[in-house]
Amino acid sequence: MLRHLVVVALWALAVPAQGSAGVAGHVYLTTNEATGNRVVAFERLADGSLRPAGEVETGGLGTGSGLGNQGALALSRDGHWLAAVNAGSDSVSLLEATAGGLVLRDLAASGGRLPVSVAIQGRRLYLLNAGGSAGGEDGVTGFSIEPSGRLAPIPGGQAPLSASATGPAQVGFAAAGRVLVVTEKATDRIDTYVVRDDGSLDGPFPHPSAGSTPFGFAVSRDRLIVSEAAGGRPLASSASSYEVGDDGSLEPVTPVAFTRQTAACWAAATPDGRFAYVANAGSASVTGYSVDPDGALSLLQADGLSGSTGAGTSPVDLASSRDGRFLYVLARLPAPGAAAVAGFAVGSDGSLAPLGATAGLPRTATGMAVR
Repeated sequence: MLRHLVVVALWALAVPAQGSAGVAGHVYLTTNEATGNRVVAFERLADGSLRPAGEVETGGLGTGSGLGNQGALALSRDGHWLAAVNAGSDSVSLLEATAGGLVLRDLAASGGRLPVSVAIQGRRLYLLNAGGSAGGEDGVTGFSIEPSGRLAPIPGGQAPLSASATGPAQVGFAAAGRVLVVTEKATDRIDTYVVRDDGSLDGPFPHPSAGSTPFGFAVSRDRLIVSEAAGGRPLASSASSYEVGDDGSLEPVTPVAFTRQTAACWAAATPDGRFAYVANAGSASVTGYSVDPDGALSLLQADGLSGSTGAGTSPVDLASSRDGRFLYVLARLPAPGAAAVAGFAVGSDGSLAPLGATAGLPRTATGMAVR
């Protein structure tokens, strides 16, 4: 049974409002620290460089270790709401982007154990719990976002995954918000759910993944593009694209377009739908694809090496800016306990030009939201 938590305090983050002098947007991450989860913010300047802009407590706890996930943070399309999972305390935080900065508006129980991913569509938020099958606690849980920022459970908005011990990685929307999608690493399945008008869910409808170990995904021109880690086997990872029907159906467009890199785990797409990228944890690299109007994928570089995060690094997430001009990759560094954000400028042909890295993050950092 869902238990709503009461927020006993508000934390504010002094982040200049969108459009402040020289600021084109923001990049947000979570620290996922076991002693207290925080959202770290950077101002995104017009040239793509990042400038630290402070941090805010989520009111929950992280785990202090990797979550095997994508989407620990989610930003509403208008940039007004930012949601963060607290995997160590089984909760989700909702923050509001105000003129004065980010303000924590609510903290709600996740409806399960080990929340690892969150998605926002309009005034609805859905959360993915990956903590196991005991008591049916793993699965997806839906909330409505009230004007005040309070999270209210959606009746019928809670549903299981395809089985127990599925190793889920990400939850997100497809088909213009009419379908919810979950990737399952351990079962090589992709679950879909039909989102009814009242926010309740019909499903799951499990589908076999075209490639092994489906992990992160992005939506490009209404097609689903999924990264496939192939169990971490060297040079065996791939990406696949799918057509998603309003009824939750899933039809492969390009099955298994190999990255020629290792452990593709995270996916992002440019807003115009022309290019998609996956981050390869085992190769310290980013692989780019062109996406044609039908959703077919083609490697941008024959060797799959579109960008590098540096020798000894391990990418753990990536996201495109809302204007499509920049790609940001969260990577763990060889230095003990450290992580950084590497930036790339996206060329008109999809090529990536490195912009340098912004360090100073804890190694536990996870999730990335960019506007």
